[in-house]
Amino acid sequence: MADFMIRFLICNLFICALVGILLAARHLLRNILSGRMQYHLWFLLLGLLTVPFLPFRLTGFPMLLARLLAFCNPALPDTGNIVNQGDVTTPAGDSGWLNDFTLSISNQTPSIAGTILLGIWLAGILVMVVLTARSSLRLQNIRQSALPLQNPAIRRLYRHCLKELHIRKEIPIYSTAFLQSPVIIGFLRPHIYLPIHIISDYSKIDTDKFCQASCGSSPSGMNGLHQIRYMLLHELQHYRHKDALAGYLMTLTGILYWFNPMVWIALKEMRNDREIACDTSVLNMLEPDSYEDYGMTLIHFAEKLSRPAFPFAAGLSGNMSQMKRRILNIAAYETPTAKKRLTGMTMFLMVTVLLISMAPLLSANAAKDDYYGWDTSHKNTNIIDLSSCFQGYEGSFVLYDMAQDTWNIYDMDRAALRVSPDSTYKIYDALIGLEAGVITPENSTMEWNRELYPFQEWNTDQTLQSAMSASVNWYFQEIDKQLGTSAIDRYIREIRYGNENTKGGLSSYWMESSLKISPIEQVELLRKLYENNLGFGIQNVNAVKDSILLSSSEAGNLYGKTGTGCIDGKDVNGWFVGYVEAPDNTWFFAANIAANDDASGNSAAEITQHILSKINIWH
Repeated sequence: MADFMIRFLICNLFICALVGILLAARHLLRNILSGRMQYHLWFLLLGLLTVPFLPFRLTGFPMLLARLLAFCNPALPDTGNIVNQGDVTTPAGDSGWLNDFTLSISNQTPSIAGTILLGIWLAGILVMVVLTARSSLRLQNIRQSALPLQNPAIRRLYRHCLKELHIRKEIPIYSTAFLQSPVIIGFLRPHIYLPIHIISDYSKIDTDKFCQASCGSSPSGMNGLHQIRYMLLHELQHYRHKDALAGYLMTLTGILYWFNPMVWIALKEMRNDREIACDTSVLNMLEPDSYEDYGMTLIHFAEKLSRPAFPFAAGLSGNMSQMKRRILNIAAYETPTAKKRLTGMTMFLMVTVLLISMAPLLSANAAKDDYYGWDTSHKNTNIIDLSSCFQGYEGSFVLYDMAQDTWNIYDMDRAALRVSPDSTYKIYDALIGLEAGVITPENSTMEWNRELYPFQEWNTDQTLQSAMSASVNWYFQEIDKQLGTSAIDRYIREIRYGNENTKGGLSSYWMESSLKISPIEQVELLRKLYENNLGFGIQNVNAVKDSILLSSSEAGNLYGKTGTGCIDGKDVNGWFVGYVEAPDNTWFFAANIAANDDASGNSAAEITQHILSKINIWH
């Protein structure tokens, strides 16, 4: 949770930019979008503000398109080139086809900064909850002191307004001396409250005659009743559009994002737009010659009306700045033509697509592990369905066909997800050690330091071949120790290994720590290794290739390396990466699996073998 707080704050930088984009779009399109459309744009923002709290990464439109293609064409590629093992040999010294040994590490403790920030955030939430509770208590006191509306003229007018809006639900209406402006409160059980000082002068007016006159000019003394009618219509429009629910959502958003000024600005604008949207809905019911009367109602009551200090209420009130905007909107209002409505809807959809496409940027879960920004514009990419092969695991599989220059990928999202490489990193650690002269192809032996390890294969002198086969940690840690941090950093930047982050400690940066890489990047690096495009000596590259040779036959060779991430005794991250070399083609692959336990490199290798056999590459 403490680490989440760091990621959450980073997400808020994107949120600030998103609010700025929304404000700019709303300003530019103010003459195109209706008041109701401008208000609805804010609901997109409220939806996007939930993204950082989702326990998974949202998928952007490119990923959605890729999944759609996989659904439409889920068949696995049939290469038509079967590499049958036949008489298989294994490299000398190998005690088994695969040895996937790993050590467990302890889960990292939360950062101090993250813990402090989490405490501040929770304290702020507590303060906001207390303030909201106080407002709710004040609202409850008003409810208890309010009386059912007794004024017969206003009650008859109210029933007429319900009929105008085709509202069948019985919405109780009350009068109270503790409000300055009308409000509607509640979502499932709404109630309308009218201030006594506004309705006290209209008890003797003939409302039946007024209702017959409807929105036209009224006899002397009825202008005030027009104003009451406008107020009631306004409150009932809040009910029709479920604005009470919007009030709850805005309150919750304000509590969670109490520290973000741009969110508070957005919520203020949303409340303003809510009132303008209701004004627009009322104007749509009126004749054009009544628009001025409605505007005069706001002006007449501007000094009497004040914004209610209740988080769950919606009403006619507002501050003077908001009143000015509303009156200007009323003065400029014209019934929208069909063309203007169509244009407005088109622009609304365009802004909606733009905002939703930014959703993955707000995912705190995504920021946790980082994603590889893979450019697919110049690549032949097929999305394949291998879900039946990954039962019980979250995972991905990437296969590159060199002859066809084609990528076949299962789960594009996870294929771009960077996770710890664990022992698969030893391929490049060995290459760096060879290039720096710590070991040589002719002499790669290191003496055992006599420290006892849980695997018998580790408790002896090692060569590169044996150390790679048994995945001997101490051998590669000794290479790193002799290289030093600065040299490791330099080489990792040169080959562009994953996120290039080695700050997790010289002995463990590749073991469920700071260094991370995606399956796609694993395949790209393997291809560069195979083609000797990493800038290393050919003899060193060949020595590394020889060390990861798993099986060899007349039909071809299988090269690979497993890796397992073990935290607190549980295997949570499994890798198998490598390539199949045949006389007429070479395929590069990377499989990664994740689970709460039993996600080992051996399991990833078994899944890979099944897939390679299924698509006729290796049997």
